[in-house]
Amino acid sequence: MSETYTDTELKTILRQVKSVAVVGISPNPSRPSYFVGRYLGLKGFKMIPVNPGHAGKTLFGQTIMGSLSEIEAQVDMVDIFRKSDAVPAIVDEALEKFPNLKCIWMQIGVEHAEAAAKARARGITVIQNRCPKIEYQRLFGELRMGGFNTGIISSKL
Repeated sequence: MSETYTDTELKTILRQVKSVAVVGISPNPSRPSYFVGRYLGLKGFKMIPVNPGHAGKTLFGQTIMGSLSEIEAQVDMVDIFRKSDAVPAIVDEALEKFPNLKCIWMQIGVEHAEAAAKARARGITVIQNRCPKIEYQRLFGELRMGGFNTGIISSKL
């Protein structure tokens, strides 16, 4: 059951978010989570890496946290790079830790209807089975520069 989102919805959340906790990030440069975390940081998002297996190491100038509970700063979005069955515990921790959370974003292949409903009931935007890096590139013209048809008509080059 894949959900659909309008380009306006996706663009709005990507514009509102300033800080992102990437749960399940890998320090291995061949992993998708590495690319996404690096990209978000390069685009000006405050990227906070979270992975208990690599806690205490440094990635992109940031200390990798063992859990969301260890993060001292406010987080606007939690980006989940974990299997779908891990989502409920991550969502619960995020809801408890970050009172001003704007978005729970689940990566491609990651969905959990009950956890999504719980977050939405608290007024939080939930995106499932999408990648913020891909959506950012698509919606803000970067893929178009590479010759991809994004389906977005614009007079900007």
